[in-house]
Amino acid sequence: MAVDSILDAARAGLAYERLRLDAASRNIASANVALAPGQDATRLGVGAAPRSFADAVGFGPGLAPQPLAAREVHDPGHPLADAAGMVRYPRIDMVQEMTTLMTASRGYEANVRSFNLLRGMMLRALEIGAK
Repeated sequence: MAVDSILDAARAGLAYERLRLDAASRNIASANVALAPGQDATRLGVGAAPRSFADAVGFGPGLAPQPLAAREVHDPGHPLADAAGMVRYPRIDMVQEMTTLMTASRGYEANVRSFNLLRGMMLRALEIGAK
């Protein structure tokens, strides 16, 4: 396996885990933000396309909204309440989002370690070649 392909794999892993961290963070932040009347509840997820397809159309993994059920809270004084006094919020599963944060952060750390390990091996090979 060529060194460039190993570096590309580590870079792709870093980018993917960063997207997962970003999606989970945004979902947690929007969990208690009221939805405007007529607005659909969504959560962000990471959509990934196969490498050959991504090359053909010019895009790769990215954040993609996914439909989600809304939870309703009775709060007649809220400015976004409907006629019945109900306010709609996205039904974000906090346990799932926190789990995603932890696994994405560990995946990111693993990719950083592999990147640093490869860098160390390349530097060591240069030292050996210089002798």
